Amino acid sequence: MIELHYWPTPNGHKIALFLEESGLPYAIKPVNIGKGEQFEPAFLKISPNNRMPAIVDTAPADGGDAISVFESGAILQYLAEKTGRFLPKDPRGRATVMEWLFWQVGGLGPMLGQNHHFNRYAPEKIPYAIDRYVRETRRLYGVLDKRLEGRDFIAGSEYSIADMAAYPWIVPYESQGMQLEDFPPLQRWFERIRGRDATRRAYAIADTIEGKTDLRTDEEARRYLFGR
Repeated sequence: MIELHYWPTPNGHKIALFLEESGLPYAIKPVNIGKGEQFEPAFLKISPNNRMPAIVDTAPADGGDAISVFESGAILQYLAEKTGRFLPKDPRGRATVMEWLFWQVGGLGPMLGQNHHFNRYAPEKIPYAIDRYVRETRRLYGVLDKRLEGRDFIAGSEYSIADMAAYPWIVPYESQGMQLEDFPPLQRWFERIRGRDATRRAYAIADTIEGKTDLRTDEEARRYLFGR
């Protein structure tokens, strides 16, 4: 059983996508980041960076004690290796998936996260910051668009953890100041993933989570998330 410590954010959605695709049995353990639950000692034991998602694998492959994993990229790699799915076994295919996974966790996610912050949540509008991160978002969309020319998925013809990592960050494209029509290969990829049954199921999980807050108006949530 996989315990998924989750909140409906792009990084949370990544792991839900994998679990729904793989069929691994799992249980959702909500971590209300707007109420500061990511700072509770029990959660910090499995995620010392006080960020979700995190998982606990209560039945690891080696038959030993439960294994906890934090950081979304590490979780996707762990689950892919556990199941033998969505990560090629040949060295070239594996290297391709891993470099694009690292591209997402090191670039696409952090830069788009800054876009979200300065466009939607910052207490004051800072034109320089907004322009910088919207421009960087467009550049990264362009990188992904170029990669997807002539390919169904990021690593080639097969769906992989690289796609699962990137897709949730593209979902809020409108709030990032982007239009998918400007990136035709990326748009085709996006629609291909959005149409998967497992994607629909993964995103439906958000509707079952109670206590979600609007970061634009909830001062308590802003204090926890932005260190105010």
